[in-house]
Amino acid sequence: MDQVFFEAVHCPYCGEPIELVIDSSAGEQVYIEDCQVCCRPIDVRLIRDGAEWRVEVQRDDQ
Repeated sequence: MDQVFFEAVHCPYCGEPIELVIDSSAGEQVYIEDCQVCCRPIDVRLIRDGAEWRVEVQRDDQ
C-alpha cells in the first residue's frame, strides 16, 4: 500500500536528528533533501525491502 510516512534520521553532516516526510507512492526513489538544521544537501534513498520501506541517507559530497 502506497503511503506517506515520517522517518527519523540523523543528518550525515551535522549529526542532528531530523524527520523526513517520505512519500512511497512513486516507488523506490533517490532524491536530495536539505538538512533542516545545517541546510546541506542529503542524498535520500527510498528502498523497498520485501513488504517494508527502508530509508538511507548519506552525504551528497561522497
